Amino acid sequence: MLDHCSISHKGGIVLWSRSFTPAAAQAAASSSSPVNSLIREALIEGRTAEDKYEKDGYAVKWSFVNDLELIFVAYQRILQLTYIDELLATLKNIFVKLFEPFLATFLASLHAATSGSAIIASGQSAASWNFAKAFENWDAVFDRILHGLESKAAQDRKARYKPVQISIEPSPPSDDMSTIPSQSAETTVDEEQIARNVQALKNRLRGKGARGGRRGPGRSDIGSGRESLPGSDSDTPVKRKTKTKTQRKWGEQAPTESDMASLDFSYEKPGDADANRGSLDLNALVDRDSLGTRTQNGMYEVKDWEFGLKDSAADDMISKALMSSQTSKPTSSSGSLGALGSLFARLTGSKVLTEDDLKPVLEGMKQHLMKKNVAKEIADKVCEGVGESLVGKKVGGFQTINAAVRLALSNSLTRILTPKTSTDLLLSIRTKLSAPLPSSQQRMPYSITFVGVNGVGKSTNLSKVCFWLIQNGLRVLIAACDTFRSGAVEQLRVHVRNLSMLGVNGATDSKGRVELYERGYGKDAAGIAKEAIAYARDHDFDVVLIDTAGRMQDNEPLMRALAKLVATNNPDKIIFVGEALVGNEAVDQLTKFDRALRDFSAASGGVGKQRGIDGMLVTKWDTVDDKVGAALSMTYVTGQPIIFVGCGQTYTDLRQLRVSNVVQAILSD
Repeated sequence: MLDHCSISHKGGIVLWSRSFTPAAAQAAASSSSPVNSLIREALIEGRTAEDKYEKDGYAVKWSFVNDLELIFVAYQRILQLTYIDELLATLKNIFVKLFEPFLATFLASLHAATSGSAIIASGQSAASWNFAKAFENWDAVFDRILHGLESKAAQDRKARYKPVQISIEPSPPSDDMSTIPSQSAETTVDEEQIARNVQALKNRLRGKGARGGRRGPGRSDIGSGRESLPGSDSDTPVKRKTKTKTQRKWGEQAPTESDMASLDFSYEKPGDADANRGSLDLNALVDRDSLGTRTQNGMYEVKDWEFGLKDSAADDMISKALMSSQTSKPTSSSGSLGALGSLFARLTGSKVLTEDDLKPVLEGMKQHLMKKNVAKEIADKVCEGVGESLVGKKVGGFQTINAAVRLALSNSLTRILTPKTSTDLLLSIRTKLSAPLPSSQQRMPYSITFVGVNGVGKSTNLSKVCFWLIQNGLRVLIAACDTFRSGAVEQLRVHVRNLSMLGVNGATDSKGRVELYERGYGKDAAGIAKEAIAYARDHDFDVVLIDTAGRMQDNEPLMRALAKLVATNNPDKIIFVGEALVGNEAVDQLTKFDRALRDFSAASGGVGKQRGIDGMLVTKWDTVDDKVGAALSMTYVTGQPIIFVGCGQTYTDLRQLRVSNVVQAILSD
């Protein structure tokens, strides 16, 4: 059954509501009600194109009346009711028809209050409206509508499950003789015939074996996949002779143990660090042009990604789509009067946007977003949300449909990309490190886990984050939890060696500020991470960066192993590392990674239950120019912010994103 239905203004004022169960009434009265959660997590973030919103076991659906700024909301338990969409559409039409004069006056009072004049001509303020009296007859109308839809749904169910009447009258006997079942006479087979059949089968098998190739002395029917019958000549099993592989000799002399030791670079040998220090060009590790800035209090901040300002051609594309749609429309019989009427509407600002007006413009907008590398599914939802927010609105005096759509798109992109949580990672680290602890408890380090698919650059960008942390005076321990990929541990060892040679705020080097914790290959990654965090706690490290093996989002065993690492160690941040070139795959990757981490971590137990992705790091950002749609796709799917973007091969090639720059890049040509 239906649990709750409400009608409210977009500003948050509830005009009317009805709860059908005590639990629903209690949930609706709380600050974390499904309606409030819908406004915070869907409407404000621009996710209005979703079919429904689920919260605390409730499935919420909604509909808008944009010209009167009304929101109609109905929700129920996850069990679906078939008439919810029809109920919202009927309520919207009838409510507006019955109370449109009152709603227009109420809306005018709100606009007057926001403009500084709280009292309108009638002398009433926006806070003094008596909605119970104004809508006192609406309860009876709502009951009739709901009862009619429930009766209709019940009739549909009865018609769908109505039993079919089957006649069971006996049919007259048929004269067709072909319908009489035929009976085959049983033939008697004696023992001699059976013996002859067996011998014939043996002969055929021998013939097939001879045609298939000659049998050598070490080959039998069993070894070749054919079992011999009892009594045949090949009953005696023959043992297969195994051939031993001869050792290949390279040249005249085999390599000695000393030669093998000189070729083994798995572990750093004594004296190698000094040799590498002298031979390594430190300037190649740091790009001076991309170095961040230091604030007055000594903090090192990475640079912001800047988009080159260009003349946007999004307007031109949308205008072309609009003009082509207008030129293709046939003229009516009253063409001159219609043209004059539309001209008057445009000049006086009385043009009300309809779905037909917006359809060609939104189609052009969707194509533009997809060219910017936005996933098709996300582009569809963004355009649907923009269209729903504009239908029924009036265009200003000299404002074109193109300008109205562009402004609505810009606002929608800004809402989606604006972080809902803090992106100041350094503040989170120092807050945890400075938190007071009991005297008997040791301070735990701040742990960050990097996850993602294969080959996106997790280890490389982990080292960039490590450089940023070192420059801010923090001691970092890197945990090598990629125990599968060949060379993963050696790659991190090289990064640690390079980072230890780079200076910190003018110092000659940063030795002792970064170390590597590794246990080789083939080990349990969750256990290594746990040991690394304990080691960092005992040796006063501030941050632990956990590198994990790349895995595809559909590989359930590997996703379970990753969820085990998360559930066992409960890291402070889980950062998904993805490519800027990912395109449509971003939706599938992020959705399945987030869902698998939440589901499998809850099933495996531990302190990190139901942990999902906390943020994203987008790599290879310098390869996409202005096609930055992956940022929109990733943020839309998870609702989490993009903390950094990687844009090069040196340790300083790390950037932060500004929402305005990303929006400008998406809207540009």
